[in-house]
Order: sequence, then structure tokens, then C-alpha cells
Amino acid sequence: MADVKIIGAGPAGLMAAEILAEAGHRVTIHDHMPAPARKFLLAGRGGLNLTHSEPLDTFLERYGEAQAFLEPAIRAFPPDALIGWANGLGIETFVGSSGRVFPQQMKASPLLRAWLRRLDALGVKLVTRSEWQGFDGIPTILALGGASWPHLGSDAAWLPLFAEKGIAVNPFKPANSRFLVHWSPVFRQKFAGTPVKNIALTYAGKRVRGELMISQEGIEGGAIYAISKGLREKPGHPLVIDFRPDVSEEVLAQRLTKPRGKDSLSNHLRKVAGLSPVAINLLRETGTAPDAKGIKAMELKLERPAGITRAISSAGGVAREELDEGFQLRKVPLTYCVGEMLDWEAPTGGYLLQACFSTGVMAARHLASVLEKG
Repeated sequence: MADVKIIGAGPAGLMAAEILAEAGHRVTIHDHMPAPARKFLLAGRGGLNLTHSEPLDTFLERYGEAQAFLEPAIRAFPPDALIGWANGLGIETFVGSSGRVFPQQMKASPLLRAWLRRLDALGVKLVTRSEWQGFDGIPTILALGGASWPHLGSDAAWLPLFAEKGIAVNPFKPANSRFLVHWSPVFRQKFAGTPVKNIALTYAGKRVRGELMISQEGIEGGAIYAISKGLREKPGHPLVIDFRPDVSEEVLAQRLTKPRGKDSLSNHLRKVAGLSPVAINLLRETGTAPDAKGIKAMELKLERPAGITRAISSAGGVAREELDEGFQLRKVPLTYCVGEMLDWEAPTGGYLLQACFSTGVMAARHLASVLEKG
């Protein structure tokens, strides 16, 4: 048995604590917030998308250029294992129409309560309002988070301590964030909070299907998050919206030739083109002709990401070359980094939480193996 510290009580840290406690070690979790897993609970307000049910090879592709970095951990603790783990806590799951996996209760709090009870039964100690003071030679897993939603705990206050050790950390950037659009006051007042469903977005050559949400400041939503890295890294291109991706331009043009009669233009577009009020007004807002070409390829000018403090997640973090295959810091033996403090990003859809759980498992297993060998 060894004394092991976990710094950070989010999903990656809690999972690492469970693995190490099951291996027989004395585990203490430290978190500087007054209660554990604050951001995890916030994610649960939208239903707690734990993971995704798609084939694993397809699943792994969602991590883009970080796939090779994360793949060993995710294959070692894949979506099926995560679902089985949740079931073992008494949390039944289901697969939604999009393939996403959720708890039946659509909340994070029942899962967290059951999890904390299990950790307590394993002898894990949880110390809240406890600030990490730096590297001290004790076997440690750092699960300090990235830089989004800092008021929930991920405030990146650990960066100076890493700099003192000469550990490279790539700058944090907003991921899965809103993008600013200069809406007219009338459009903003009428449509903020309105979804635009069943569309296709194209940006810098990448096309995705899904939906977006109009916000006071711009746009957000699953389809935006799926291309947010390109939006952030390749600014200046127009965002092209296809409001009817399942209908060809030729078919749409033919439908639009039907006589309007006494219908207003809005009613005509709703009836023959199947456009929603928000889609019709987006065409007006951007000055796009309400013809087949405009409906299939409306261009929207984006400004910039809305900022990291309210982004769902963050890109950047501890550089991959600073870590070995078990996420152990090469410059600080017996100290590991997991979760969102590592340099990777992924869209929403279960990919974020899955990677946090999986990296926590991988690091804890690696540390347990090292401790066993002495």
C-alpha cells in the first residue's frame, strides 16, 4: 500500500481515485472548491451525455489529430466499459436517437452521489477547499482541468507551478464555444434562444449535419461545436448554411416556382420550401436572396469565439511530449496528468467525458503498476 494524492475531484480524478483504491492504496482527493465535480454537475443539467454508441473506430476519429494520443487510453477503457461502470453504480443508461448515451434519469447528481458512496466505502478521503501547493514527491495524479468555466474550478492556476519545472503547456483556447455574430437588434430580440434544426454547415471545406442555436451574441450548438476548431484556427471564411440538406437545389428551385397567390413571402417559403421562421429571417438578416441557391448556401459572417470562460471545453494544455505512455510527467516521476488539462479537444457528443474517464483510468493503472514494482 502507498499513500497517493489525487488533485482535482472531477470525473478524471474521481475515476483515478477509484482505480487506485481498488488496487489497495490509500487515496486522498484534494479539490479547491467547496464540493466535488462542479463542472460535471453543470454538464448534467443538459442530460449528462456520458459517451456515444457509434463503432469504436468511428468514435476515435472524432478526436482529430489527438486520436493517436488518446486512442490507447480509450481502447483500454472504451464506451462499453464506461456504460458498464455506470450500470454497476445502479445508473441505467439509454441510447438517444443521435446515438448519444445518457443516464435514464438524465441527471449527473444521482450518478455522482452513488460514485461518492462507492469511493467512501473504498476508504478514499475527500478534502475540499484544499489548494495544490506544488510537486512534493508523493505519488500524485493531477486532474486540474483546463480553463473553461473557471468559477467551477478549472481556473488554470496551476500554470506557474508547471513553468517553474520547465514543463511545456500549450496555451488554452476556447473549444465548443459560441461564435460572435453582429445581429440586428430586431433579429436578436425575436430569435435569441431559437434553434435552427436539420441543417448542414460548411466551413473551410468541412461539412457537418446537425443544428445550431441563435444566442444573444451569435451562434452555438452541436453543429457549430463539430467545426469549432476550424472556425477558431482558420478565421475569415464564410460559414455556409444549407437549410434543406436533404433536398437538391434543382428540386427546391422547382418547388419555388409554384404560384404564391395571396400568401406572404414568408408563408410561401414555409409551405413550398419547408423553411422555419428563424431560417426565413436569417436569409433576411444576411441579405440573401430567398431562392434555391440562397436557401442551399446562405453565407454568415462570424467574428470570433465568444471567449474561454463560458466555452464548454478548452483546447491546449500540457504538451504531449512531456508525458510518457501512461500520462506520467517525464520530468516529475510518479506524477501524472489526466483529463482536460492535457492538450486535446473534441466535439460534444460524449467524446469529452469519455476521454476524461479513460485518461483517469490509464494513468491510475500505470501508477498502480509502477508502485507494485516498487
